[in-house]
Amino acid sequence: QVQLVESGGGLVQPGGSLRLSCAASGFSFSSYAMSWYRQALGKERELVARITSGGLSRNYGDSVKGRFTISRDNAKNTVYLQMNSLKPEDSAVYYCHALIPQTNYWGQGTQVTVSS
Repeated sequence: QVQLVESGGGLVQPGGSLRLSCAASGFSFSSYAMSWYRQALGKERELVARITSGGLSRNYGDSVKGRFTISRDNAKNTVYLQMNSLKPEDSAVYYCHALIPQTNYWGQGTQVTVSS
């Protein structure tokens, strides 16, 4: 079955960096776009970044443009989110997402906390 397993979250100071990873299994990873979403306490889940199946096209939420970079390694069935210049408002649970082909799949989420 489809599995998405995130890792790499944690506590970081403002201005710091983290790299999240999402290991995928149970489907043809290289055939599908992958996304990262986040949900802060009391807020709706929002799209952070999306990357197409071959990695040639990437889209970002306005709040993270210029600071976050999504990438993927199809040989390792893994998608990454490099987060730089982190701000307290980036604190949230970050989720890996795939739409395969009309069904939404989510990972369990990884907590990112940006605080001094």
